[in-house]
Amino acid sequence: MKSKHIHNFGGLPAEHSDYKKSKTVILPVPFDRTSSWIRGSAGGPEAIIRASTNMELYDIETDSEVYKKGIHTSDEILAGSSRQMIGKVRKKVANLLNDGKFVVVLGGEHTVSLGSMTAHAGHFSNMSILHLDAHSDMRDSYEGNKYSHACVMARAKEFAENIISVGIRSMASCELGTIRKENIFYADDIRRSRDWIERVTERLSGNVYITIDLDVLDPSIMPSTGTPEPGGLLWYETLDLLRHVSEKINIVGFDVVELCPLKGNPAPDFLAAKLIYKVLSFKFV
Repeated sequence: MKSKHIHNFGGLPAEHSDYKKSKTVILPVPFDRTSSWIRGSAGGPEAIIRASTNMELYDIETDSEVYKKGIHTSDEILAGSSRQMIGKVRKKVANLLNDGKFVVVLGGEHTVSLGSMTAHAGHFSNMSILHLDAHSDMRDSYEGNKYSHACVMARAKEFAENIISVGIRSMASCELGTIRKENIFYADDIRRSRDWIERVTERLSGNVYITIDLDVLDPSIMPSTGTPEPGGLLWYETLDLLRHVSEKINIVGFDVVELCPLKGNPAPDFLAAKLIYKVLSFKFV
């Protein structure tokens, strides 16, 4: 099934994207103010949604068509400052959760995740955060800004007790004292381990929010990020993790951030869209 509704995730017609009938809401947040290297993540949400219109909506692995449960694409959230954006996202996501929606936030830089994570933490008890990223993002402040993309998980620690970070392969020495060693899965350790997925899942609580910085993926399949790092996760091992988590833990929401579209190379945009659809398929199969 394909459609020309390019402003709806998946190109879905009204019968499968009407707000009242939709279980899932896609919330675009094209915010890019604190990026420290390559800018352009503000174009990420639109690129993902546009690429998603080219997906086949039948998922082979789960033998399902999750779009039939309804996927509504919300109007984008715009803001001038990090704090304003975080506040707007938190309020919007809280309202969506109160309406019984499953929320997927599209960034923009990683800072957009904070509003969504805060709203979910206020709505769900016993919630842990699964953090997929090349970077630990545990600096207390970066370039004088506590709400920089490099400080996202440091801020998340202020309201979430259990954060499990996966795929990390870049950090500053000042972050070493802020992490719990048992809760961080370095990319180098993952490649040497056969049971890392089970060990990650065992550390998660009954409800889990997933934040996916696309630079967790190797640049060979995801070159379109603001801070690419070699040695990242590949497609199938990422899906193996997300599938296993969905089978064992209740995924309450997630975000996908830090796509910096590259002109002339839409493949990473499509990968991001497909990843979102796969997680929805795992969640609602």
